[in-house]
Amino acid sequence: MAEWSFPVEAGHIMMFARAVGDPNPVYYDQDAASSTEVGGVIAPPTFIQASAQFNPDYFLRPRIGQFWFGSGKGPSGSGAAPPEPTAEGAGGGRRGGGGVGLHAEQHFEYHRPLRPGDVLTPTNKEGKTWEREGRSGHLVFSESITEWHDAEGNLVITTRGVGVRTSGPAQRS
Repeated sequence: MAEWSFPVEAGHIMMFARAVGDPNPVYYDQDAASSTEVGGVIAPPTFIQASAQFNPDYFLRPRIGQFWFGSGKGPSGSGAAPPEPTAEGAGGGRRGGGGVGLHAEQHFEYHRPLRPGDVLTPTNKEGKTWEREGRSGHLVFSESITEWHDAEGNLVITTRGVGVRTSGPAQRS
């Protein structure tokens, strides 16, 4: 895995907030944000997910000159198989053992607000794995944890994703 970082920019925060439909001025208006408890512009709670496009190894990242698989099974007009997910894809979408991989949970723990000008570097850690029986058969859950540190080495955000692999397609009720 390549070493990489995520530069947090004010314009990116503003566009992300607009894309998720959150009109709170604390995400784009410095004057309004200055008068709040956080004292300035901050990123929305799920903004760290936008970091995927800065990861050169992210398996769903579009690459110039290559088919893009996005979130679908395959690109239009191509019989090519989708790329295999990397460890960063552990929070969901994994395939393996003949089953289907799904994203089950996502958790965000902020140790301080994320602000424009921050540059974060991720450290991935393995989490727990557990199994259960469900309507669709045997389920295997796996947790992935990422700690995001700023340029000074301070922990800013801890994210935890849970993926689940099923032994077959879900049964319709």
